[in-house]
Amino acid sequence: MHEHELSAIPREARSLQGRRAGVVTRVLAAGVDAGVVGVTLLGCYLGYAGLRFLIDPRTFTFPDTQLFRSMLVAAGLMFLYLTAAWAVSGRTYGNLLMGLRVVGVYGGDIGWPRAALRAATYVVFPIGLLWVAVDRRERSIQDRLLATSVVYDWRPRTRRPLVAE
Repeated sequence: MHEHELSAIPREARSLQGRRAGVVTRVLAAGVDAGVVGVTLLGCYLGYAGLRFLIDPRTFTFPDTQLFRSMLVAAGLMFLYLTAAWAVSGRTYGNLLMGLRVVGVYGGDIGWPRAALRAATYVVFPIGLLWVAVDRRERSIQDRLLATSVVYDWRPRTRRPLVAE
């Protein structure tokens, strides 16, 4: 790219474009995603409590949030969120903020089945993300199992033509 051409990618970030992301960036993105799921759960809880209040305000009490059930709901919501985000665009909201995208090891989209498996392994074994810190190719346990990688990518997703030109 010549100096006079416009680019959506900041000049400082161009050298990182396409490189694998490190542990700090990925943990920050995961933290944002956990926050998104947490806020969503809180909104659902408050909506449910509000509905109960509207139905019977005289005997209203806040619903009990049994810990185990709440953790199962949170895990299910996290699974759905991660699966849909990685399958549709290759990035969650946290990935978007950090300039990351999940791709196959050859750079393509990972698709729905692999996105679901990747999400399941992250929900069941989140500590596997920290393997990025010791892996020389900066891949988590989940990346190694499912042949995926997380790279810096600030470009918007481009639609591929349905028919070869």
